[in-house]
Amino acid sequence: MANSVGYHESEDKLRPETQDHHRALTSMQEELEAVDWYDQRVDAANDRELKEILAHNRDEEIEHFTMLLEWFRRRNPKMSTELKDRLFTSSSIVGQEQAEKGEGGGSAGGGGTGDSSLGIGSLKGGQAL
Repeated sequence: MANSVGYHESEDKLRPETQDHHRALTSMQEELEAVDWYDQRVDAANDRELKEILAHNRDEEIEHFTMLLEWFRRRNPKMSTELKDRLFTSSSIVGQEQAEKGEGGGSAGGGGTGDSSLGIGSLKGGQAL
């Protein structure tokens, strides 16, 4: 099988689910690489209509990536939990993890779950991260 090149273990030892996960993850990598290439081409193109076509193609690749990510999320409980906890939040990305680990450093955005800062901000006159 051609896409077994990326396997780190013998293909015959892998469950079909693991092989499908590999296919999806490899495809996601390819979609993101295509997004990067199209971004660069949009920047470099001089013709307005060509830029529009390239941007449209880039956006299609983003759609493909998102569809694959959702497929993977539905099959991986840990990925599902992490995405639900971390996407579409407005608090500090790093601060959220630090708060969850009890290290302080920011609000998890959920009303003090594990945040040791007491929500009073920095003593240096600024707000807590």
